[in-house]
Amino acid sequence: MDKAELDVRLLAAHASADLTALVALYTRAADLAEAEDDFDASCFYLTHAFVFALEAGAPEAQALNDTLVARGRAHKVAL
Repeated sequence: MDKAELDVRLLAAHASADLTALVALYTRAADLAEAEDDFDASCFYLTHAFVFALEAGAPEAQALNDTLVARGRAHKVAL
């Protein structure tokens, strides 16, 4: 999936309040940013994925928090 398609899917997921899709899509955006060596953008997208995972009660929240902690971008949250 390229950036343009990802943007379209993110907008659609926001429009439909599809939290599961938002977690997956923001995680994918983080992966793409990391592949481009854009650490700040990757962490930005991971933070969004984490927030939506928390809102959804998704199991991915723990791993996303762990990643953000390891990158120095969050404190450990007891989930």
